[in-house]
Amino acid sequence: MVEEFVVVSDLQKSFNEHKAVDGVSFSVHKGEIFGLLGPNGAGKTTTIRMLSTVLVADGGEITIGGHSMQRESAAIRSIIGVCPQELALYDDLSALDNMVFFGRMAGMTGLEAKEQAMANLKLMGLVDRAKGKVAKFSGGMKRRINLAIALMGNPQLVFLDEPTVGIDPQSRNHIYENILGLQKKGMTILYTTHYMEEADRLCNRVAIMDGGKIIAMDTPHQLKSQIGPPEKVTLEEVFLRLTGRSLRD
Repeated sequence: MVEEFVVVSDLQKSFNEHKAVDGVSFSVHKGEIFGLLGPNGAGKTTTIRMLSTVLVADGGEITIGGHSMQRESAAIRSIIGVCPQELALYDDLSALDNMVFFGRMAGMTGLEAKEQAMANLKLMGLVDRAKGKVAKFSGGMKRRINLAIALMGNPQLVFLDEPTVGIDPQSRNHIYENILGLQKKGMTILYTTHYMEEADRLCNRVAIMDGGKIIAMDTPHQLKSQIGPPEKVTLEEVFLRLTGRSLRD
């Protein structure tokens, strides 16, 4: 039986007169990679910020790991990790010191943080650069450190917001392998990306947002099969069919 780890019901958020998120409902199964896709301004980032306890919703319900966002936001914060699109790193510190700092912020002891930091650096293939200053790292290495920091504290759910933007194919492939490896260990992952082939490759299911609403939700295979033979149709074609081809700012 499928266990729902994240349940979102009728989520609402407005900024002045603009309704950024307008009645969004979905669930994420435990151990699933769930993609949240959409053009710029669709409401993805606002939704993620509410789910990760950064923003307070105007209305609706969020339950994560059995905890209500309204009543148990601290409990939710203790079981989630966030890998933001913007690199959250201190350039003048080493990779190890960055990770220990964020581990201590998450409530770990110094020893616990250092041990887990080294384990996560090994996972990312960066043990040999543990004491190197982040300022001298390539874009791909910084992205991998960003992901490693999100894993500090052994979260049960991790939010990955555009984790492979602007990096080389080798680093992107390494991050793919890490994400699939985390899923095999039972982690639940909520993933946003503008790379449709990435979502097709990694996500068990995807929800496509536009105008603050979810306009489609299913497996990539099922979404593609709605407009043609799924082996010939791309997820990008589905995305453009649903959201249009006009540019978004």
